[in-house]
Amino acid sequence: MIIWVNEQLDPSGLLYSCIASCNEDLAKDCHESFKENLTEGQKKLGWEARLRTVTSWDDVPVNALKLD
Repeated sequence: MIIWVNEQLDPSGLLYSCIASCNEDLAKDCHESFKENLTEGQKKLGWEARLRTVTSWDDVPVNALKLD
């Protein structure tokens, strides 16, 4: 099983928001939305939108919105 994890991180690396899904298309759309919603100011400060995969729900951050 592949789980797609979308994360938005603040400049210190703290997780600001997270959405996880088994649907690759949904995950990629969500990632694009995360990137587009970052302002230029946030980007300059070091905010980051990251998309990664894991193989277990145990590897998804606890506070994530989980879509299956």
